[in-house]
Amino acid sequence: MESNPKNFGLIGAAGYIAVRHLRAIKDTGNNLLASLDKFDCVGLLDGYFPQSDFFVEFERFDRHFDKLKRTGTKIDYVSICSPNYLHDSHIRFALRHHAEAICEKPIVLNPWNVEALQEIENETGHKIYTILQLRLHPKIIELKEKIKNGPKDKVYDIDLSYITSRGNWYYISWKGDIQKSGGVATNIGIHFFDMLTWIFGDTTKNIVHISQPNKAAGYLELENARVRWFLSIDYNDLPESVKEGGKRTFRSIAVDGEEIEFSEGFGELHTTSYREILAGRGFGLNDARQSVITAFTIRNSNPVGLVGDYHPILKNR
Repeated sequence: MESNPKNFGLIGAAGYIAVRHLRAIKDTGNNLLASLDKFDCVGLLDGYFPQSDFFVEFERFDRHFDKLKRTGTKIDYVSICSPNYLHDSHIRFALRHHAEAICEKPIVLNPWNVEALQEIENETGHKIYTILQLRLHPKIIELKEKIKNGPKDKVYDIDLSYITSRGNWYYISWKGDIQKSGGVATNIGIHFFDMLTWIFGDTTKNIVHISQPNKAAGYLELENARVRWFLSIDYNDLPESVKEGGKRTFRSIAVDGEEIEFSEGFGELHTTSYREILAGRGFGLNDARQSVITAFTIRNSNPVGLVGDYHPILKNR
């Protein structure tokens, strides 16, 4: 628990990821003073901060922040759980109100947005943090240490597979609009790209084999790795063993043929992220930059088809 509780605002209270931020704010002993969402189905607030003020209109939320400031109440942090394409605007809102921003990934959709936010961060003196929770997963930290202590000139072969099936609602929501979400590679893949470049170095080659509304696949060369990746929200792509088990998600990372098991341990990573941020050790714009560039390049590349070194899953297509 924090000995000096901080005051939070939250944008995107009705979203899927908001509950993890609410839990993190509560578990770190802080206060949520106000939240915003254009949808009013936010009964989950009762389990965390029932006294928090709630708004469905951005203008009134903005005015409330101004009122709090004028009455001597400071908002220290704004947590941003809104749709991807609104992150840039909502980060700017937080900094204009002299608060630090804590933004879900992807922090922004385009590399030039990172540069512009860097300027605003420098101008205001307030920090922009993002949630890169895979960097805090014990198994991923263990892998990073293993690679760090391994041969310096070794290039590893990696197969990344992530299938998290979604229903028809996905395509109707903002997530199904590539201009708003960044597409599958950004929406469900960016934290994996961040994790891989964090461990194996920056991207030096980026080839896209397929790019569809419900799946994407390609090949990355990093400083110390060759990566074949496959991302999908299509239930039909799940291995039969996963379907038979009644599950709808499959994730796999194999490094030189050795499976890295990290299916468990995700529940508390947002809280861990908040503790790091509150201690001044959170991940910022520079940490997020490479994965934004990688996902942007994928989104704007022309798929080459099934040629070259493509993901093994595609060999059955």
